[in-house]
Amino acid sequence: MTHTLRSAAWFAGDDKDAFIHRSWMKNAGLPDDSFDGRPIIGICNTFSEFTPCNGHFRELIEHIKRGVLDAGGVPLEFPVFSCGESNLRPTAMLFRNLASMDVEEAIRGNPMDGVVLMAGCDKTTPSLLMGASSCDLPSIVISGGPMLNGKFRGQDIGSGTDVWRFSEEVRAGTMSRADFMAAESAMSRSPGHCMTMGTASTMASMVEALGVALPGNAAYPAVDARRARLARLTGRRIVAMVREDLRLSKILTRAAFANAIRVNGAIGGSTNAVVHLLAIAGRIGTALSLEDWDRWGQDVPTLLNLMPSGRYLMEDFCYAGGLPALMKEIQGLLDLDALTVTGTTVRDNIATAENFNTDVIRPLSAPLTAQGGIAVLRGNLAPDGAIIKPSAASPALLRHRGRAVVFDTIEDYKRRIDDPLLDIDEHCVMVLRNCGPKGYPGMAEVGNMALPRKLLERGVRDMVRLSDARMSGTAFGTVVLHAAPEAAVGGPLALVQDGDEIELDVAARRLELRVSESELARRRSLWTAPEPAMKGGYQALYVERTLQADRGADLDFLVGCRGHAVPRESH
Repeated sequence: MTHTLRSAAWFAGDDKDAFIHRSWMKNAGLPDDSFDGRPIIGICNTFSEFTPCNGHFRELIEHIKRGVLDAGGVPLEFPVFSCGESNLRPTAMLFRNLASMDVEEAIRGNPMDGVVLMAGCDKTTPSLLMGASSCDLPSIVISGGPMLNGKFRGQDIGSGTDVWRFSEEVRAGTMSRADFMAAESAMSRSPGHCMTMGTASTMASMVEALGVALPGNAAYPAVDARRARLARLTGRRIVAMVREDLRLSKILTRAAFANAIRVNGAIGGSTNAVVHLLAIAGRIGTALSLEDWDRWGQDVPTLLNLMPSGRYLMEDFCYAGGLPALMKEIQGLLDLDALTVTGTTVRDNIATAENFNTDVIRPLSAPLTAQGGIAVLRGNLAPDGAIIKPSAASPALLRHRGRAVVFDTIEDYKRRIDDPLLDIDEHCVMVLRNCGPKGYPGMAEVGNMALPRKLLERGVRDMVRLSDARMSGTAFGTVVLHAAPEAAVGGPLALVQDGDEIELDVAARRLELRVSESELARRRSLWTAPEPAMKGGYQALYVERTLQADRGADLDFLVGCRGHAVPRESH
């Protein structure tokens, strides 16, 4: 190691300030040589009992600490805000940026030389990586891992995906309420995050594809001993990264983001990866746009036969070879020279990977979907873009014209969707607005609107749905999301009326409202902005300063890398 450790600004020397810093740290039993040139490793822990995905982190962190000690570092744990997906209201996405601020300031303000980011639940992964990117210290991610497969009456069931499916079957009258309730305790059988290719599994895959986590990070189940071993190796590796000065800015390049976007297409990854990767790129200072998502991802075949696009679950993906095996299948589409936290390249990381189940990880010659990825749509309904996940949609609906049925809020939707008098059929386009970054606030996962009961009872299982909201990565259907600009700021979605004709053409990347410009101008002159849900506090700050979905929905003043210069002395 040729560079001076950052922590030396706190602990080196024999003056009053160094005395204060060392003396206080010694009350935890640290010996003198803890401050004699050993890298200080911060372990950023998103444990919370309100975040079930990360509830096992107390045990996992012990393996990380042992790894840091193995390599001659000093591990010091610190907590940050844990934005758990399953419980936090109005939506965890509202607090992703808040959590990232917590991470950034904790890293910069404390005497650490490198950081291990303990992520798992949907928003904890991007929030930690966003905050760390704004500091640009040596950083490595360890995900908590997926739950074991759900098991219900002899069949595998997937978190989220089968919730939506079972719920619609109950409403259609084809599944009893008692069976629905019985499935509840069979779905989440172990610690860990969703075992479908929801947002948590997607983001665990994204950090591995970006090169900021060790190979194998995405798929080892939370309770698998290999997850604990990976945690220990992660602890060892961050110490080496500090000595090599291997910072995030050396890894999170355009090549890394291109690799991640292509991997997202191959795994049938969550649409939420779009806003998260855009936000991460904005923090590290790497140019990334919706056009990049479309260009790099549109011709990538979906190979992973995993819910919600396919039939298997993350445990099966692990046994089939995990993300290294999948990346090897698409190696011709990847930049194999991209640097990773291993200190070597993607090529080196996947060189020995094998695919042990070609029905779980399909070969390129027999993909699940020939063209996967995320399609970016534009038109007068979304001049700044909207997205759709073709691998989870009905092929027959990817080109469609239909009559709009408009819901002004999610409460309006819930009030009217099962009304037998609602004027709707399977050819209509369901439109939900005022659910974007500013409008909800926080851009909640409500875009995958359940279909009207009267259509479910007739056997209809998919319709075109359009909103400025997000949807769970575990969800499925022909759902157009993230329409920008959103309705709450006067975007075109605010002007749609019942009966308007909407045209969707995914192949042509087009989303159009068949209404004249003069009529839209008339409607715009009558539009008034909705009142914000809360006055004051963080929510007011969020609504005032959040960017639109096409820019990652980050707060405008957080974009950019502010570095890890040591702040002024505190005493």
